[in-house]
This record gives sequence, structure tokens and C-alpha cells, in this order.
Amino acid sequence: MDKLLKEIHSCEVCKSFLPNLPRPVLQASTQSRIVIIGQAPGQKVQNSGVPWDDQSGDELRRWLGVNKEQFYDDTLLALVPMGFCYPGKGGSGDLPPRPECAPLWHQQLLGFMPNVRLTILIGQYAQNYYLEKKLPLTETVKRFKDHLPSFLPLVHPSPRNKIWQRKNPWFKDDVLPILGGIVQEIIKRSPEL
Repeated sequence: MDKLLKEIHSCEVCKSFLPNLPRPVLQASTQSRIVIIGQAPGQKVQNSGVPWDDQSGDELRRWLGVNKEQFYDDTLLALVPMGFCYPGKGGSGDLPPRPECAPLWHQQLLGFMPNVRLTILIGQYAQNYYLEKKLPLTETVKRFKDHLPSFLPLVHPSPRNKIWQRKNPWFKDDVLPILGGIVQEIIKRSPEL
């Protein structure tokens, strides 16, 4: 795993498409029990080099019911975006994750994580890549139980999605309590189980 992480951190496959020098941002270990597959780091995270080191990360930690120490414990959580580097600004937010990262690196990374009990798919890019049924994001998240126990699809925890959350109160009422319960159960269990 260490060799693979070094390779990823030195990757420059999509360098010519990025607004900054490549700086892949991820967290993973052979002991990780939960994998969070998000979209791509924003500019703030790209600058810090720390995954989910922004308002979206604060909200995600609240949803999961974990503190920063737990969140950044790679024996608990692997943080693997669809695109490892900040893709740049688009017309209404950041550009989509670069398409090179997931096919190039994900299966290799996941192959080193035998203790994974849950993969959380955040946003349409992760969901479209990993789930067989391609449905609109709201429908996919609403039908989250269809994908358990392996996957749990979520909307992105960005402050931009507060309106979506207000329009879909079932997310807070139905999805988040189950998400938090599953995460806490996995954290409490020994990784060998």
C-alpha cells in the first residue's frame, strides 16, 4: 500500500488539464474499514493537502457522527475521491473530477483494503461509477437501502446543497440516522470481524 500511495502522490497523468500543479489528496490504509468516495478536492483542500478540510468536511463529519480525530484515522476511514486533484472552476462551481483517476487507481487501492465494511458514495460521479442502476441523484439517495450493506449513496455535504436538503427532509429524517448508526457500529467492531 505504501508504494501505491507514493505512486499516486507523484501522479501527473492529467497535469496539463489542471489549474495547479498536481497534488493528489487522499487517505487510505490496509486497515481502513469505511471508504468514502467523494468527488474531487476543492481549492482549499488542494492547498492544505488534507482531505475534506473545509465546510463540506465539517458537515460530513456531523452526518457520520465522528470527530476529526476519528475522521483522519486511516485505520477507520479511507478518503478516496473520484479525482485526486482540484479540477478547476466551472460556470457554477468546481469542474467535474478528472476522469483519469478512478479507473487508474481505485481498484488498486481497494484491493489493499480487505477490512472495508461500507463504501459511502458521495455525489453523482461516485454513484454513476460504482452503482449498476443509473438513476437521478435524489432517487439514488432516496433508495439508499437498495445498495446496503456494501454501498451507501449520499448527496454532497456542500453548503450549496442546503436547499436540496430543505426540499428533501426525508434525507435528514431517514438517511442520516441510519448512516450514523452503521458508521458507529463499524467503528466499534474489531477490524478482524
